[in-house]
Amino acid sequence: MRPSQRGVRGKAETAARAPLSLDGAELLLSMVEARWASTNGDARRMESQLKSQQELDKVEEHLAKLEALPGQNEEARRQIQELQSRIRALRTQVTVNYDAWHKAELARHPQRPHTLDYIERVFSDWSEIHGDRGFGDDPALVCGMARFHGQEVMVLGTEKGRDTKQRMYRNFGLPNPEGYRKALRAMKMAEKFSRPVITLVDVTGANPGLGAEERGQAEAIARNLREMARLEVPIVTVITGEGGSGGALAIAVADRVLMMENAVYSVISPEGCASIMWRDTTKKELAAQALRITARDLSELGCVDAIIEEPAGGAHTDPDRAAQLLDAALEKHLAELAKLPLPQLVVSRYNKFRTMARFFRIQSS
Repeated sequence: MRPSQRGVRGKAETAARAPLSLDGAELLLSMVEARWASTNGDARRMESQLKSQQELDKVEEHLAKLEALPGQNEEARRQIQELQSRIRALRTQVTVNYDAWHKAELARHPQRPHTLDYIERVFSDWSEIHGDRGFGDDPALVCGMARFHGQEVMVLGTEKGRDTKQRMYRNFGLPNPEGYRKALRAMKMAEKFSRPVITLVDVTGANPGLGAEERGQAEAIARNLREMARLEVPIVTVITGEGGSGGALAIAVADRVLMMENAVYSVISPEGCASIMWRDTTKKELAAQALRITARDLSELGCVDAIIEEPAGGAHTDPDRAAQLLDAALEKHLAELAKLPLPQLVVSRYNKFRTMARFFRIQSS
């Protein structure tokens, strides 16, 4: 065959293969849509869940009115206890069948406990560290020394703020590069004094602002990834709300990665994924399921080590109980890590992330 003929044939084969790749992408999207419809298209289940939510709203409203009455007698106290029991049952009924998008909404709940809420309830002798010794301080990422069951630890995490003024001050929980550099400075300090590191993650993603890019956000995140991988102290990370993209991973290279039951952890938000894949942000529910962002999904994939239960209805319904559950999980995993020699700890952490998402084993000949 002459070169010219081979060239013509090659172009024809390329042209023939081009539609197949497009069809393959469309096939994958249709498979995701079919799976989503099969698991979320049960109208009876959705109707039952909606009725439970409506009843829950009415019972909570009635309970609030009853608790506000002055001079409560024995009968009123009995009714309050019955209503509280009914509320707990309804919350469990409403949330037990929540899909990935509902979990994302719970993770973003405005009353969900933040890092400083957990620090107040779980740790003692909190002493905050400020500044990266290079540019400035970043209120969106808090760091500090504390005590946990009598043990000295280093605690750091993202903080979104509660009201509008706090959210502006905390930059809506989006750290700047100086925040990641401050976190690394704190972790190096913990390594120097042999203190375990505990990180609490609740961030929508990496900061999209121009200033963050100008000050080297990519370098700051990459440096944290490298340094955390070889830090010679135990590290435990907890995804308490949203774990978004590199903004979360920059403080989540840990020996144990835990997730709250209604937290989410993903490379991109469901809205962003829907915008890219379907050019339609209204398909965010479909994207949420396709991304496998829930604690159960990520546990099955081996991306997280354990799931921390939450009170019925979510952590925002009972922050004190949520903090108790977090406390118990941290105590358990820190005790396990304390038994491992430091060299073995570092090697295990490295291998943990190197083998993550490996589903096929190839035997060498």
